Amino acid sequence: MASPSKTTETKKTSAIPPLGAAHTHPIAREGTHEFVQQLLTSQPRGRVLDVPAGRGAMSRWLGDHGFEVAACDLYPDLFEAPGIEIQRADLNQRLPFADGAFDYVVCIEGLEHLENSHQAVREFARVLRPGGRVIITVPNILNIEERVKNLLHGYTSHFKPISRAHVQERRNEFADWRKQVGELDEVFLHIHPLSYPELRFILESSGFDGVEVFRDRPKPRQWLYFPLVWLVRLIGWLRPAAEKEARWTRELSSDAILLGGNSIVLQATRR
Repeated sequence: MASPSKTTETKKTSAIPPLGAAHTHPIAREGTHEFVQQLLTSQPRGRVLDVPAGRGAMSRWLGDHGFEVAACDLYPDLFEAPGIEIQRADLNQRLPFADGAFDYVVCIEGLEHLENSHQAVREFARVLRPGGRVIITVPNILNIEERVKNLLHGYTSHFKPISRAHVQERRNEFADWRKQVGELDEVFLHIHPLSYPELRFILESSGFDGVEVFRDRPKPRQWLYFPLVWLVRLIGWLRPAAEKEARWTRELSSDAILLGGNSIVLQATRR
């Protein structure tokens, strides 16, 4: 599905920003945050759960734009958004909120860090009122560039082998944070790749309908892969209509996924 509005070009920070910095940097890519903000800007104001809230960049934006915000994270000491309460919560378990407590749940780049993403999405459904909306972003492992990398290397950019060397490298990158907050392995390790079909299945089986998919922004060198894109789409076009419907062929060859950026953004409505 097309973007709701033109996505602005964003800055990419190369180093891990220090905690307590004047600007609360998102842990996820700023472009992903900005796209989710675009989705929410035109929505009626209401009560929003930001989870995992990280340093509080999204919570701060939501509060500044008229939403009532609740935030939770496995590491609440990371949270730096003033005036917003943060609770400790493990997305693999029950969330500390009542049934139907929220109009929106926003989960930016969280599910790929979990052992049990099914449990998390079931909890999103439980704490949302009927008609409430969930917005989820995860790394896009099915854009054409990542499909080629997976074919050549056996893994994608976002889900490199979790070797001891890789874990130690990531721990070293976050050494300053770990001194202040704790272990943080759950923050910087991607352990659960989620493709569009799996995530849509989880959403629909957990009580959500009307799943929409968006891309955060196009990747700059995707034109190099256009011959492969045309081939994928031709093969999909040749499949029988019933099979296309059953296998979500149109969605999987859409711009949002096949020509998508670093993340896909899914929005769905609680039944």
